[in-house]
Amino acid sequence: MRPFAYVRADDAAGAVATVAADPEAGFLGAGTNLVDHLKLDVERPGLLVDVSRLPLDAVEDVEGGGLRVGATVRNSALAADRRVRHDYPVLSQALLAGATGQLRNMATTAGNLLQRTRCVYFRDVTTPCAKREPGSGCSAIGGYTRYHAVLGASSHCIATHPSDMAVGMAVLDPVVVVLGPGGEKRIPFAELHRLPGDSPERDTVLEHGDLITHVEVPAYPAARNSAYRKVRDRASYAFALVSVAAVLEVTDGRVADVRLAFGGVAHRPWRALAAEELLRGQPATEETFRAAADAELAAAEPQPGNAFKVPMLRGAVVAVLRDLTTAAARAAGTGEDR
Repeated sequence: MRPFAYVRADDAAGAVATVAADPEAGFLGAGTNLVDHLKLDVERPGLLVDVSRLPLDAVEDVEGGGLRVGATVRNSALAADRRVRHDYPVLSQALLAGATGQLRNMATTAGNLLQRTRCVYFRDVTTPCAKREPGSGCSAIGGYTRYHAVLGASSHCIATHPSDMAVGMAVLDPVVVVLGPGGEKRIPFAELHRLPGDSPERDTVLEHGDLITHVEVPAYPAARNSAYRKVRDRASYAFALVSVAAVLEVTDGRVADVRLAFGGVAHRPWRALAAEELLRGQPATEETFRAAADAELAAAEPQPGNAFKVPMLRGAVVAVLRDLTTAAARAAGTGEDR
């Protein structure tokens, strides 16, 4: 590891000012992703500003409904929160699907959203990687691609975003509250993460010195009938080959409302807007679910080593929506408040 300076922040504004003034500075939260990259020489900060002790570790009710989640709330605490488990089970399930219990006890809300890809070439400094060194090329193209993107990739990068929590968040349409050098700004979650395009080194729209302070999750009653499904190579501590977050509301056998997001298949959590549009108002049947998945996957461009992801994702979409349809029917029949 290379030497670096360390400062513990006393307040958010001071942390932002310190990082913004130094192009080699960065924020340190739990460090579960950053420390790996320091050891691998992927990240080379000159200064780390520790924000882990700032008072941003609460999950608070929002007037009118919804939750305000602090940036340093631990993944395990958020997953176990009674309000999250009842009102947003998709988020709780996504959190519990990510990493080990020990890591969930350390990892933070903001850090999870901002974690960088686990692409083997990004993490190997002996290989060219345009995400690590702009303009150097993408070693994954023509290489080992089992975990790589099939949607939204570019000739510069086919890496995937590794977060489970971010996929669960994507269907809840939260707002990310950010404190930057120019003051506070609010970023719709759908606009936070970027596709690679010709600048894959930029994972998000955040600027240098921007600090996530909260994530505001709006009230969304339909989310009580929601689920997260992750398909992976082994049952524990493995990143998604594909994953599906879904919210489904069924009325009189038809899809009244639906939101879908995919993980393991794109540079960012992939919101399946084409599938959602096709599903609304249609019969809640496996045939409809399959057609919607196919509509979203029509744009897929798999690599030779990951073409299996397309049928795998289609199957996961159908399975999740089928299970949620059954759950909705059961709740309607019993009068259960999901």
